Parts: sequence; C-alpha cells; structure tokens
Amino acid sequence: MRAIWSGAVTFGLVNVPVKLYSATESHDVPMHQVHDEDGGRIRYERHCEKDGKKIPYEHIARAYDDGVHTVVLTDEDLKTLPAERSREIEVVEFVPADQVDPIRFGSPYFLEPSDKSAKAYVLLREALESTDRTAIVKFALRQRTRLGALRVHGDTLVLQGLLWDDEVREASFPALESPGSVTKKELDLAKVVVASLEGDFDPSEYVDEYQVQLRELIEAKLERGDAVASERPEAEGEEGGGEVLDLMEALRRSVAKKRGSGDDGEKKSAGGRKKASASSAEKPARKRKTS
Repeated sequence: MRAIWSGAVTFGLVNVPVKLYSATESHDVPMHQVHDEDGGRIRYERHCEKDGKKIPYEHIARAYDDGVHTVVLTDEDLKTLPAERSREIEVVEFVPADQVDPIRFGSPYFLEPSDKSAKAYVLLREALESTDRTAIVKFALRQRTRLGALRVHGDTLVLQGLLWDDEVREASFPALESPGSVTKKELDLAKVVVASLEGDFDPSEYVDEYQVQLRELIEAKLERGDAVASERPEAEGEEGGGEVLDLMEALRRSVAKKRGSGDDGEKKSAGGRKKASASSAEKPARKRKTS
C-alpha cells in the first residue's frame, strides 16, 4: 500500500504522527470503451451545446445551474475560497460508539503510526476500546475540511469519513404512514424465519459471482490469444512526518488544561454540527451465499 496523506492525530496536547492509507479497494474488473475492430480506445471530445465548437480544456469552467440561471465559477473564483491544508487530525470529542449512525460513514482509511509514535498510537487505541468511545475528528483531505470518526479495527486505528448533517436525507414514505397492524401470529412466524437464518457473519463466505465469472471469461479470451497490447500508468502517493511530544507530560498537561478551563467552557464545533441521537441504519440486503 502507498500512503496518500501524512500528518498527526492530536488529542489534548498529545501528538501522534501517522500515515493515511485507503482501507478498501474495488474488486470490479476495470473496463473501458474501445473500437470493436481494432481495440482502439474511444475518446470523447468536449463540445459547447450553444455554438457546437470543440472546447479545449483550458477554456472549460465549472458552473452552478439552478434551473433558471447558470453561475460560472472560474479557477480564479475558486482560488478565493479558503483551501484547507492542515496536517492534523484534530479530535473534537469522544462520543459513545453507538451514537454514530452507520448511515453517516464514508470512505475508511487505515492509520499507520511512525516508529516514534507507536506507544501513543497504542494508548489512543486502547483508550477508545476500554471506554467504548469513538473519536469525532476534523481533518483536511484534498484541500477540504472533513468530518470523521476515529475508531478501532483489530489492532489498527481507522479514520472513517462522516457525512455532514445536511447530507443525510430524511426518509419519508407514504406507504409507511398507515401500513396496517401486525398480528402476534405474523410476528411470531417472522421470528421463526429469522431464527432459521441466524449465524455469525463471515465476510469470506460471500463472493461476488458476477466478477468471478467475468474474470474467468477474460482469462479464457487471453488464453485464446484474443487480446491486444495495452499500457497503464501508475499512481503516485504522498509521504511525510511529524514530531512526538513526551507522552506522559502531554497527557498531564492536557488534563491540567481541561481542569483549568472548567466544565462550562464552550466545546469546539465540528463544522456547525448539531448533536442528535442517531437511529440505527436499515441493514442492507444480504448477499447471496455461495456453497
């Protein structure tokens, strides 16, 4: 794996230098459009709908369209917005783990400690585990401030992006306003069905059959020599470092600072986030289990 970001987790006066890695990857077979006769890649030209002219990339701008007006935003306009380049994953607060609704979770990232910060890293991990808390954090990625949840995954700390409050839609379906009453007999029968399918989740038992068969199809065509040569560019990552404070001293100073501020101090805000109790997210449909 290649690090895509480097910085430090900060809680109180403790500084834990880390590197950030994408925790997931797509298993889908990558495909693109080609000419069926010679395998040449299909490229699309950019044309203006008004004058029909082909537009070079340097003359393409982004815009907002409200259905009545189109507001064009040039690169110069966008440069006036504050770009966030902080290298800190700042812990805003530690909340009960069950208060973070899974529907808010976004992309997960593994955090790797530096050699000098391993002890502080383990301390934070064990503190989260022993208190059953999740750290709500603010961090910057690709020049944008983001909200995230720092939690434990095995022996590793995972930073998972969180949707902002206004990004989660409110579910309101007319069919659920008067669905009719469920009888005890119906509920008991449903419980029997649930009990017949009970088990412990083992993700390795589930296979994406479509992708497996697609790869088998591609391999069969390769064996027949039904292919043309191609090239693929490599991606580059980003690395860096940070400093580590004396761990015990940083912890003592953090506690002293918290006690000195009193309990009436105003909490740091996380992008204007409002506190709300989160309901459990609806479970996704269970994938087909292979034999």
